[in-house]
Amino acid sequence: MDNRQAMGSWLSGPRAAAEEMGADFGYRGERLGLPEDGPGSVAPLGRRFGAIFIDWLLCVLIAYGLLSGDGMRGAGNWALLVFGVMAFLTVGTIGSTPGKRVLGLRVISVTGDRLTLPRVLVRTALLVLAIPALIWDRDGRGLHDRLSGAVQVRI
Repeated sequence: MDNRQAMGSWLSGPRAAAEEMGADFGYRGERLGLPEDGPGSVAPLGRRFGAIFIDWLLCVLIAYGLLSGDGMRGAGNWALLVFGVMAFLTVGTIGSTPGKRVLGLRVISVTGDRLTLPRVLVRTALLVLAIPALIWDRDGRGLHDRLSGAVQVRI
């Protein structure tokens, strides 16, 4: 291999180098048996970020309503608590948070069933920590989804 070829593979990135070696990535969700697009396919990252923005805004408004007399001291902690409770209750019962429902997303298990309450609890606890949600796999699932056996799909 001459220097130009090595430089080209380095500039192309790890995915291009892996494809040159014969790795087949397919589409997001293929390994999980989900369709490529349409209902039941893996939720796009833009919609997921939009859903969490809507959920967080709602939780901040609720925390503000709870703390209106305290001058918003500690509102971030209250908003995080409200977010955890809301995520646990709504995903555990209807399968999606208000933000996910507005943007047409749902959380299911990788087998296609509803998540059990212990799995929802694990997912919510990891989501509140935030770091696991920022680590994704090839299918676009965060570590919180992967460890709880969940996947976010389009409705």
